[in-house]
Amino acid sequence: MSDSPARHLNLAGASNFRDLGGYPARDGRAVRWRQIFRSNHLGHLTEADIRVLRSLGVRRAFDFRGTEERVATICDVEDIAVHSLPVEPTVVAALRARLATGVPLSSTDALEVMRDSYRNYVRRNTPSFRALFAHLVGDHAPLVIHCTAGKDRTGFACALILHALDVPDHLISEDYLLTNRFYRRDPSASSDLPEEVRQVLASVHTSFLAAAFEAIGDDYGNLENYFSEGLRLGAAERTELKARYLES
Repeated sequence: MSDSPARHLNLAGASNFRDLGGYPARDGRAVRWRQIFRSNHLGHLTEADIRVLRSLGVRRAFDFRGTEERVATICDVEDIAVHSLPVEPTVVAALRARLATGVPLSSTDALEVMRDSYRNYVRRNTPSFRALFAHLVGDHAPLVIHCTAGKDRTGFACALILHALDVPDHLISEDYLLTNRFYRRDPSASSDLPEEVRQVLASVHTSFLAAAFEAIGDDYGNLENYFSEGLRLGAAERTELKARYLES
């Protein structure tokens, strides 16, 4: 597959911009290239980056950032309509609350808080992910999905998309973990937290994604129930999704 398009696009203003295409589904088809992209926030795109997005035909961005995050780094690219699907960040606030108690923070604390955050994607934020799937079924590609770092809220959303398209679990995990290769950490972010904590916050771990899917199992019984009951993605919508985003 040496002639396949590049999965990672090396943009100056968005380090984690990647294509979800090319992954084989269980039925023998593969996810279409150049339809669904995932990224960190788009507020620092250069003019050259914007030309790349236009060449890809990207016309919509689905933004999982919370209110303050969006205000801090606005995505204002002509011809790209931004749809806000807010999932408010909780991790840094939870860690700062622990730090305020006077107990030193460690990487173990950060891992625990990150896993809790992923559980809450299911328990508190399913409507935002449901809205994303409604747009996907409505055929708004080529599109880009992002949050601030493009690794957690975006990572969970993209894992759900690949599951809905019946991509095998090990490939979903591989895609999720590519963030650790491509994301450029902002050295000034959360500078009041210990370095070992910030290292956890700037990375992804398989245990994070596992925590979200454990919450799905606990609250819905299994992933199929979550698709139908939580995301309201029934058999007809799944068939439509596959028709749109898998090669014929």
